[in-house]
Amino acid sequence: MAGSRLCHAARSQLLIVDMQERLAGAMDSAERESALRAAGILAQAAGQMDVPVVVSEQYPRGLGPTVDALHRQLPDTTRILEKIAFSCCGDSGILDALNAARRPQVVVCGMETHVCVLQTAMDLLEAGFQPFVVEDAACSRNPANKANALHRLRQAGAVVTNCESVLFEWLRDARHARFKTLTALIK
Repeated sequence: MAGSRLCHAARSQLLIVDMQERLAGAMDSAERESALRAAGILAQAAGQMDVPVVVSEQYPRGLGPTVDALHRQLPDTTRILEKIAFSCCGDSGILDALNAARRPQVVVCGMETHVCVLQTAMDLLEAGFQPFVVEDAACSRNPANKANALHRLRQAGAVVTNCESVLFEWLRDARHARFKTLTALIK
């Protein structure tokens, strides 16, 4: 899909993939904390900027709910949806929610980068969305697997970005009414 090279708040939605208690426990602690912090910043910013948020939970009976610290940062309007397929697009409920928002850019973060995040972003490309995969808000148990997934995503045409870039692209200008509030999140 031909789209803007920059992320626009009015054209974006945020998809947080499988950042769940038991899955998070398998990640390197520094990588996990970094990814959760960045995802929390994105969630708070999305709430301030009226960007729709969808959260997937892979088999929550086995992997537990979304990490509590992240869950507390989600906007009240967040849709939390269960899935069994690795790709969020493999479960019609999540894909239906993304389509219903009528916003072509999907900011994607989550666990694990080389499985659910990769498959989701690839399927989003196929479905006509423009995925922006947030590198510092994604993690895998093995850093080499994350690096490989990000390389594949770049080759496929997904935008690989970072949390601060998304925030400043959503803001666009230091005169934005939310500038001070959102930049305070990254200090």
